[in-house]
Amino acid sequence: MKVGIIGLPQTGKKTLFEVLTRYRFSEKDMILEKSIKSFAEVGDLRFDRLVEMFSPRKEVRARIDIELLPKLEQDAIAKGEIFRDIADADAICHVVRAFQDESVYHVNGSVDPKRDIDTVNSELILNDLLFVEKRLERLEKDIMRVKEKTGAKERELLLRFKEHLEKELPLRLIEFEGKEREIIASYPLITLKKMIIALNVSEEGLHDNALLENLIRDYEPAGINIMMVSAKVESEIANLESEEEKKEFLDALGIEEPAINVLARLCIKALNLISFFTVGSDEVRQWTVTEGASAPEAAGAIHTDMHKGFIRAGVIKYNDLLSFGSEEKVKEAGKFYLKGKDYIVEDGDIVEIRFNV
Repeated sequence: MKVGIIGLPQTGKKTLFEVLTRYRFSEKDMILEKSIKSFAEVGDLRFDRLVEMFSPRKEVRARIDIELLPKLEQDAIAKGEIFRDIADADAICHVVRAFQDESVYHVNGSVDPKRDIDTVNSELILNDLLFVEKRLERLEKDIMRVKEKTGAKERELLLRFKEHLEKELPLRLIEFEGKEREIIASYPLITLKKMIIALNVSEEGLHDNALLENLIRDYEPAGINIMMVSAKVESEIANLESEEEKKEFLDALGIEEPAINVLARLCIKALNLISFFTVGSDEVRQWTVTEGASAPEAAGAIHTDMHKGFIRAGVIKYNDLLSFGSEEKVKEAGKFYLKGKDYIVEDGDIVEIRFNV
């Protein structure tokens, strides 16, 4: 599963991609307008705290696949190729420029985040609408020719989509019933995907919440998560050598943690994933599974043998471990739980799998 990063030219998406993934652009990358694939380690304060508690010989953060997609220019939009790239992603991170810098041109002549968000959203909705209309045309012919019931159900669903999209609403707001999602599972519908907007601000703009609050009010009803990040500041933090220097820099800005960590966690959420942890003196590791995954499925994320031979899972809640200070004290307090195959793993669970192969 991967997050696709999109944006208009000169929004700072390459810088954010670089900070997220630690990818280093080559001259060839800068010339060729193609997708660039990498991965991001997920910064999570819970993981950092567990590492402090257990001082493991090895520490492994969760990773997510990130793809930087070609910039949304009029030529790319007209050709339609960019929409195929976006449709291939499982969630979308739209980087929007909110910083003022006369040395960096804006494709639309001025900085206006709301206008840019509306422009991109309209293009994505129009792309879905065109697909739905073409698919409906084909279905009408098929239904008339063979009178096929499955086609009739699909037609009914697509007519709902068409009416919804014509109101300039994304498909992620549609409520599905029964097996309706299965009917359109293979369709390249972009506005079904969850979207994050990363509002790229200047250092001075990091504490100006008025713009953020206004955009949240306007776009949260459309199922869009919005956050502020300064690509310039995040790049400066990433280039500092020691953790002490990074902490001093963050303290000076009045920030608890780099915004890039928040962005990575929003990406996990957009992919419908949650985190769980395995801990010990040998290793502390963060894992991701689909929200709603059972204990055996979480075991399978660690190793297929654990899934096959799953017996039960020992579970400690992260906050309980933090409160009591050690696994032993958690057990003494009766907060260590043995769970069977029906247990649904929760975000932040510390899990010990018991299995036999």
